[in-house]
Amino acid sequence: MPRRPRHPLVRALSLVVGLALVGVLLVFGLVVAGVLLIGGSLVFALRQWSRSRPPASVAGRPHQPEIIEGDFVVLNQSRHAVR
Repeated sequence: MPRRPRHPLVRALSLVVGLALVGVLLVFGLVVAGVLLIGGSLVFALRQWSRSRPPASVAGRPHQPEIIEGDFVVLNQSRHAVR
């Protein structure tokens, strides 16, 4: 482990440098958090804006939700029990 300096001016200077470093890191973190918050808000607003517009009709017909047609088979649970 490094020894702590004995001279009071060196101790005070190292304290000031340490506090300045912590302050710079804090400001940098706040700037990054602000940029992420603003960017995320813009992306969210754009998605909500594009979703709120009515969908374009195809050949004059109103838009209907997609329907998937198909067949299904119900399996008997007692025959396929996991052991």
